[in-house]
Amino acid sequence: MIPLEAALTQGGSIFVRQRKELIELIGFETRNKYSIEFENGQQFAFAAEQQKGFLGIILRQFLGHWRTFELHIFDETRAPVYIATHPFRFFFQRLELRDSSGTFFGVIQRRWGIFTKRFDIEDAHGQVIMKVASPFFRFWTFKFMSQGIQVAQVQKKWTGFLKEAFTDADNFEIQWNDHSLPAFQRALVLAASLYIDLLYFEKKGDGGGISVLADS
Repeated sequence: MIPLEAALTQGGSIFVRQRKELIELIGFETRNKYSIEFENGQQFAFAAEQQKGFLGIILRQFLGHWRTFELHIFDETRAPVYIATHPFRFFFQRLELRDSSGTFFGVIQRRWGIFTKRFDIEDAHGQVIMKVASPFFRFWTFKFMSQGIQVAQVQKKWTGFLKEAFTDADNFEIQWNDHSLPAFQRALVLAASLYIDLLYFEKKGDGGGISVLADS
């Protein structure tokens, strides 16, 4: 078994695969769950939304990504390693990342953009360490830039016609361009990939599809 922090620092790519349930074929949204895997398909972690109960069901159906929620990222033993918290905000939404001991790692901060999706990745001191944007006409690709150099990329992968037509189960590839990127920054990129899915690819999260208009 490879510890999650060590797995994130390995070279190559990792994949985030959303797990869907049969009831979602009729449009009912359940808690978001993801498998996190190496290129060879070996799972080394998973993530799951923690908002449970009847109120959680109602908020998920009608508020989508506008709601307050938590995503927990677990290792292979089902021990929580990272906790991503989404506080309620009308504008400039954000996702805050901590480890299981409560140590604050940083923030994925949504920014305003015209014809592009934009984020800042901030460290625990509020310093911008990466800027993220989806190129014009390639809104399924997100480049992570640090001081003008691409250090990582998150890209939505095609899952096949039937899956795309009848569910919003999404697969994402995370490519590490800078292999010296420290583990905490890789954890922020991983959390950002989950947040990208919730904001832009969930049917309940963005009005039923992807918008290429300006974000607020």
